[in-house]
Amino acid sequence: MEDNITSSGLSTDIRMINEMIEKESAFTDLIKMEMKKVLIGQDHMAERLLIALLADGHILLEGVPGLAKTLAITTLAKTIEAKFSRLQFTPDLLPADLTGTVIYNAKTGEFSNKKGPVFANFVLADEINRAPAKVQSALLEAMQERQVTIGESTYKLPVPFLVLATQNPVEQEGTYPLPEAQVDRFLLKVVIDYPKKEEEKLIIRQNIGAIAPQEVQAVTNPEEINRARKTVKQVYLDEKIEQYIVDIVFATRNPEDYKLEELKELIHFGASPRASISLAIAAKSYAFIKRRGYVIPEDVRAVCMDVLRHRIGLTYEAEAENITSEDIVNKIINTVEVP
Repeated sequence: MEDNITSSGLSTDIRMINEMIEKESAFTDLIKMEMKKVLIGQDHMAERLLIALLADGHILLEGVPGLAKTLAITTLAKTIEAKFSRLQFTPDLLPADLTGTVIYNAKTGEFSNKKGPVFANFVLADEINRAPAKVQSALLEAMQERQVTIGESTYKLPVPFLVLATQNPVEQEGTYPLPEAQVDRFLLKVVIDYPKKEEEKLIIRQNIGAIAPQEVQAVTNPEEINRARKTVKQVYLDEKIEQYIVDIVFATRNPEDYKLEELKELIHFGASPRASISLAIAAKSYAFIKRRGYVIPEDVRAVCMDVLRHRIGLTYEAEAENITSEDIVNKIINTVEVP
C-alpha cells in the first residue's frame, strides 16, 4: 500500500516536471531554428552545444578546419542576449591577455585592474591547443573556479559563464596538447565529422550567394537560461539509472568486473567521479531537450561518448593496436547491463 502511495506521488511529481519543462524548454527549439539559418547539417554539434548550455558545463569541439565549429559557437551566442568574446589562441599569448592585468595610471599615480576578455557570458577559445600551458591553465582555472584574481582583487565571472573551445587534431607542429587531467574540466568533448554530400551542396550555394543569407535573431536571455538550468536539475533520475551511470564509469576503471578483461591492458586510467556527475547532468539536459521530466537509459547512452571519450587514458598497447577511447566506450556501452 505504501509503495502505491509513493509511486502515485512520484508520478504526480514527474507530471508536474513535464508540464514545467514543456513551458520552459520552448526556447531550445527557437535556438535550433536560428542556428539552422546559417549552420547546414551538424545537428549533433548544435544539440551538444545546447546540452552544455543547459548543464552549465564547458565544451571542447575537435575537428579539421572548415567544419563550422567557430560559426556554430558564434551563432549560438547571437541567439542569446549576452556578452560574447572570442580569443584566438596563439603561442605568444600570455595569461594576462586572457584574465586581465593591473595597469598604472600616470595621471592619478594609482594602479587599477583592467578585466580581460574572459569576463563574458560566452568565451570562444579558438584553437586552444595553440597556446602554451600557462595560458591554458589560466583559462581552465577560470572554468573551474568561476572567478579570476587580478592583482589582489578577486572577481566573480558572470552567470551564465560558458567556455566553448575548439582544437584542430591535424597539425601537431607548434601546438601544446591539453593535459589529460585538465581536459577533464570539459563536460563534453565533441568530435566533428564532415558534412554529407547534399549538405555540402547547400554549403556551397550559401557561400557563393546562391542562397540569400539570413540574419540570426536573439531569442532568449541569461535569465531564461538560468531558470531552465534549475528545471534541468529537477528532472527525475531513478536509482536504477544512477546505478547504470556508476556501472558505466566503474567499467572504465575495473573492466574485469564487467566481463571486459580484454580492456584491462588497454586502459591506463579510468574516468573520474567528475565523469559520473557529468553523465548524470548531461543525461538530464538531453531529457529536457526531448521535453521529458525523467531520464531513460537511452538518454545516458546518447551522451555517453561525448562525456567519456576525453576521460579515459590509453596504454601504449592500445595506441600500438590503434585502439581509441571511442572503441573502449562503445564496448562498455554494449556490454554493461541496461536497466
